[in-house]
Amino acid sequence: MARLCRHQLSKLHSPQESPGWMGGWPWAPTCSWSGQGLRMVGVGWLWGQGREQNCTLSSRAHSGTSASPGRSLVILHFLSCPQDLKPVIDGMDGIKISQGLGLQDFDLIRVIGRGSYAKVLLVRLKKNDQMYAMKVVKKELVHDDEDIDWVQTEKHVFEQASSNPFLVGLHSCFQTTSRLFLVIEYVNGGDLMFHMQRQRKLPEEHARFYAAEICIALNFLHERGIIYRDLKLDNVLLDADGHIKLTDYGMCKEGLGPGDTTSTFCGTPNYIAPEILRGEEYGFSVDWWALGVLMFEMMAGRSPFDIITDNPDMNTEDYLFQVILEKPIRIPRFLSVKASHVLKGFLNKDPKERLGCRPQTGFSDIKSHAFFRSIDWDLLEKKQALPPFQPQITDEYGLDNFDTQFTSEPVQLTPDDE
Repeated sequence: MARLCRHQLSKLHSPQESPGWMGGWPWAPTCSWSGQGLRMVGVGWLWGQGREQNCTLSSRAHSGTSASPGRSLVILHFLSCPQDLKPVIDGMDGIKISQGLGLQDFDLIRVIGRGSYAKVLLVRLKKNDQMYAMKVVKKELVHDDEDIDWVQTEKHVFEQASSNPFLVGLHSCFQTTSRLFLVIEYVNGGDLMFHMQRQRKLPEEHARFYAAEICIALNFLHERGIIYRDLKLDNVLLDADGHIKLTDYGMCKEGLGPGDTTSTFCGTPNYIAPEILRGEEYGFSVDWWALGVLMFEMMAGRSPFDIITDNPDMNTEDYLFQVILEKPIRIPRFLSVKASHVLKGFLNKDPKERLGCRPQTGFSDIKSHAFFRSIDWDLLEKKQALPPFQPQITDEYGLDNFDTQFTSEPVQLTPDDE
């Protein structure tokens, strides 16, 4: 499923039409969903700084920043004029790069992900034969300060993530005149979406193990003032041993201290927390809501907000958001009492009452919950706990554990890449 970042769409509408509102969230101008994400068409208006600007709207699909191919992000943005390109490139040049490494140091093996302004390659570092994923960003397609901030934030989070065993980290970063290259860990066990499609649902003990490792990863980010904002099955990778690693930090928000909040409307629709839909300021609470949705999917084999109907009016994003906001969560009867209780805790529509959200004690509340009582958190944090499942790596690169959309595509770089 594509994820959506509306960049404060409360400021975005056509002056000829009032913006649509439903349940408290701003609706975008002429838009429609396709298999590749949200398509925006026509002319929109950007209001800000006391003036209005007529801008052409477009959509941009971001390829994944890991070995998770075919996953897309749609960010709504305003096309800059050509004369704006130089300051954008200058801003990209402000990103700190690694010394002594360049494209010539890597063997380029496969394209494993693609978006309209970036692609992800499977590469091998020549000096030690270590495999990595390489994200290639075209500078000419990074149009404004907000885009630059996104790239800088993603790189910064990758750098911090390198010190946590359950987050995909950065190896190196370098650039040419026209492109930025982010070299990150390659995780070859597949993502949870891939494995869930084959197993339908997971035993509670499997879901407990993955959820506990995700909790450690999220708490690590939160302690550093980072909201993840894009937890979903697609972004939870398994390494060769079966431990999880979160990836893709394009939605992250940095710089939040205790009690700080933000207000950007963003995320994958099925995982968006009620407080975001209500247009409220929010903090780390949205990550714990998303974890509840993901745990429900793992243990129940479906989303808590599945809409099974022939009525086209009920098969829309509008109705999905209404369900998230208003409908009670129905826990399947076949789940244990402990599982049911922890899901109700994470999926509390009031962030003040949600599991994990109490100031000072939030993470401790999670660790002491009855559902996680069998977890040895010390062993888990040291990555010494035995995973319940080990992915099968049957080809040289582990590409059989991923969507095959890109894995057969050879690498074709233009002279600019080099």
